[in-house]
Amino acid sequence: MNQAPTKDTDDTTPDDGRPSRNFIQQIIDTDLTAGKNEGRVHTRFPPEPNGYLHIGHAKSICLNSGLAREYDGKFNLRFDDTNPAKEEQEYVDSIMDDVRWLGGDWEDRLFFASDYFDQLYEWAIQLIRDGKAFVCDLDAEQMREYRGTLTEPGKESPYRDRSVEQNLELLEKMKAGEFPDGSKTLRAKIDMASPNINLRDPVMYRIKRAHHHRTGDKWCIYPSYDYTHGQSDSIEGITHSICTLEFENHRPLYDWFCENLGIHHPQQIEFARLNITYTVMSKRKLLQLVDEQHVDGWDDPRMLTIRGLRRRGYTSESIRAFCERIGVAKFNSTIDMAWLEDAVREHLNERAPRAMGVLRPLKIVLTNVGEDEEIECEAANHPQNPEMGTRKIMLTREIFIEQDDFMEDGPKKFFRLKKGGAVRIRSAGIIECGEIVKNEAGEVTEVHCSFNPDTTALFDGKKVKGTIHWVSAKHAIDAEVRLYDHLFASETPDKTEEGGTFLDNLNPNSLEVVTTAKLEPSLVEAKAGDRFQFERTGYFYVDPVDAIDGKPVFNRTATLRDTWAKVKGK
Repeated sequence: MNQAPTKDTDDTTPDDGRPSRNFIQQIIDTDLTAGKNEGRVHTRFPPEPNGYLHIGHAKSICLNSGLAREYDGKFNLRFDDTNPAKEEQEYVDSIMDDVRWLGGDWEDRLFFASDYFDQLYEWAIQLIRDGKAFVCDLDAEQMREYRGTLTEPGKESPYRDRSVEQNLELLEKMKAGEFPDGSKTLRAKIDMASPNINLRDPVMYRIKRAHHHRTGDKWCIYPSYDYTHGQSDSIEGITHSICTLEFENHRPLYDWFCENLGIHHPQQIEFARLNITYTVMSKRKLLQLVDEQHVDGWDDPRMLTIRGLRRRGYTSESIRAFCERIGVAKFNSTIDMAWLEDAVREHLNERAPRAMGVLRPLKIVLTNVGEDEEIECEAANHPQNPEMGTRKIMLTREIFIEQDDFMEDGPKKFFRLKKGGAVRIRSAGIIECGEIVKNEAGEVTEVHCSFNPDTTALFDGKKVKGTIHWVSAKHAIDAEVRLYDHLFASETPDKTEEGGTFLDNLNPNSLEVVTTAKLEPSLVEAKAGDRFQFERTGYFYVDPVDAIDGKPVFNRTATLRDTWAKVKGK
């Protein structure tokens, strides 16, 4: 069910007047008061380099790096690169760029779990010698069978009681490549009857001959994520290991490894992952969308990947503001997409210069303006920020307005141009509707109007209420404009009819490419990455991939107002 962001019920407002403290800040405040970790605060963001980051990762980046800044602590970026079959340097590079773009500053603390492979192997030997790990010959299917269920305990492996000497010898042979892939694993010896399935003798190492993007072919055995993650935090001196709720049931396992190895034990704190309407957050599903070409790549502006949001024109400031606004919760919920869109509108409203662009043009002929006459008009680049200056716009005999801004038989409360009516055109004057020209199909092809430069003039003794945008037909430039909508038509794409998949909820109208757009001439100089508000239309971003000098391509970042839902309190 969709809901507006809510604060945790145990948020408190400090006596010093600071804003309310979320539950993670409260924990850290208590730790610092007690002198825990020698007063240090050290966080990290630990992505797996097996895909591009999405908006859910942005929340974690902003939270972890923000806490480090707040407490004058340290923030690490570490790649948990334990599965070389699915990891690529391309993902590493993109993640680093996205984290930096969002404001995450790891300074000189860039790490990889693969940096610790030698130490992890030594720790595995330690656990074997302590009688707490063993080499197992069960294959994957047998291991699932022995594992048990949520309601039934598992069974101990028949190889669980191998001697320390046997286990050490077998592990060394696994490392030397003497066994086929998948034929043996190293498992922790914990409790096959534990109600927490993660503690039922989990796998620590598996044999996998795969080229690693950093270690090459040095290893043919790789540590599992669960064996690597907590120890990597320990090695780096992380004080608060902040992660999403799906890792809550893994915490006892991370604790077990640190406690039984006798090493630094970071405190894991779980928070609710970010779920948003009209999208999916699964890396697997995002990859499927890319691989099956339902989208044009990881940076498709319809994707809520960081790359997609950047190409659509979202700013890092707006994403950080969104993450701050939705807060940090203990329980999973779904946030309405309107909150994200509202954040970028709010930021772009302050910084985006104004321009005029007509997407679906209707020709207007100003009958009392000469064929070669040009009337200079001055338009503000930003109505609330006079320091952004003004620009000159030339009004000519023929101009374009939006087709939707004319209605031949418009109702009484239609305050745009209609038969027998008048409307103000931005920064120029008033036009009064005269002759209407139609084609053989009865479609309006142009409207003849008279022009009055007096913007305060009355029409039929009344003030003209409507104001519309326009561009000169003589000076307008042609441009491609891409209108993006939600990638999915359903608020909950994962909910489908029996036998269906999330792909059944794809929105066939998620992209409309407008090739008829006419824009004011100043926009010919727009460069890749420039942002504008097309007056009365929306916020647009010059596509950094397809735009070339003199031929900008504009991506719509957001409409001027939310057309899908209303943000509570707005």
